[in-house]
Amino acid sequence: MPFESTRLRALELELRALLGDRAVSTEPAALAKASVDGARLSPILSDKLPLGAADVVVTPATADDAAAVVTACVRHGVAVTPRGKGTGNYGQAIPTHGGLVLDLSRCRRILEVGEGRMTVEAGVTMITLEQAARAAGQQVLMYPSTAQSTVGGFLSGGSGGTGSIAHGLTTSGHFVLALDVVHASGEGVHHVEGEAAQAYLHNYGTAGVILRATIALEPLQPWCALYASFDDLPRAAAALRPLAALHPTPRLVSADPAEIAGALPSDPAIPSDRASFRAIVDAAALAEAEELIREHGGTVEAVRDSPQDTVRLSMISYNHPIEWLQKSSPSRLFHVEVNGHAIVDRLDEVLAVYPGASLHLEAMNPAPLGMLVAPYRDERTVLEGYDRLAALGVRSHSPHQSKVDFEVRRTIDLALRTDPAGLLNPGKLDRVA
Repeated sequence: MPFESTRLRALELELRALLGDRAVSTEPAALAKASVDGARLSPILSDKLPLGAADVVVTPATADDAAAVVTACVRHGVAVTPRGKGTGNYGQAIPTHGGLVLDLSRCRRILEVGEGRMTVEAGVTMITLEQAARAAGQQVLMYPSTAQSTVGGFLSGGSGGTGSIAHGLTTSGHFVLALDVVHASGEGVHHVEGEAAQAYLHNYGTAGVILRATIALEPLQPWCALYASFDDLPRAAAALRPLAALHPTPRLVSADPAEIAGALPSDPAIPSDRASFRAIVDAAALAEAEELIREHGGTVEAVRDSPQDTVRLSMISYNHPIEWLQKSSPSRLFHVEVNGHAIVDRLDEVLAVYPGASLHLEAMNPAPLGMLVAPYRDERTVLEGYDRLAALGVRSHSPHQSKVDFEVRRTIDLALRTDPAGLLNPGKLDRVA
């Protein structure tokens, strides 16, 4: 038996003895499921699939068991790729170097709900966090459009979402209060707080695997899901920033042209032939929001005030409209994340960068965020558009790669100490920068 196979088999046997056979699998179906995420959203990544394949999948039931799995992997010299629900879109949770996939979705205990804070295991879903906070008269500061994603996955790979107009991104410094992480240095579980905890965010588990998280909560607000429509996207876009500036700050403000709105799940509040404008607003600001929409030439289509309604609206924000458009389009589509006031102020010029482009818009602070989507020709054409966007004053971010691209130097310096052998999610961090 080759050396690599010998190590994997020894690790598998050890973990079966530790966790039981149900928690450890080498079945082809389980390996296949653990070796994909939402990377097909990117035609560039889709053309490169498969990006990697798991050799063994382990699903521990507690954070402490997950830490023991990482420790065993280090001892056997086997790569370990952490994974939540696998809802990421760009290959961050794919085991590009094989080895073990650590599925944390069963680690879902809510450990404490206190005043202004909540401590949970990494596998708790964001919608479960929101529901638990609501039961205590509170709310999470933000949650992603994929509300069923896990908190560990959101902190490791996500950036922001519903609530980000007021609170920024997960890496803003006040969303995550503390973490328990396990390193690949044989030193067990580390508790980190404040600034030290921020170094483990949005780096795909390459410097440490998040086991437990303490996140900030705030008092519950009476949210309403507000649906409106406009004749076209420029008119809807003109209302985006004024509505986001209301007080109390809206939790979400999104806008789509008719071609994207028509691809969204059928809803009488989203006319398929008009630009769609959607917002989650505090009831105290609802009348002002409705008046603002009318002043900008829009029509209020519906107001819904149940928690389920606001979550449903959240789930057609950020990347999700692009996914719906892809499902209905006869063409292969790519998208680029764009940011800056120019995406509203120079809308026509931004759309002209890519032939046939459409733009999904989100209100953010200090400047709007957009998902520019267009028919896909080749990777070179996509890349050439970045310089043209920059000339318009638009910041762009490529979603067509799975490597760490946030605080790279900080992550490298940390990973050299916490993962000296490079076993944590290898392939996602270039250690020379």
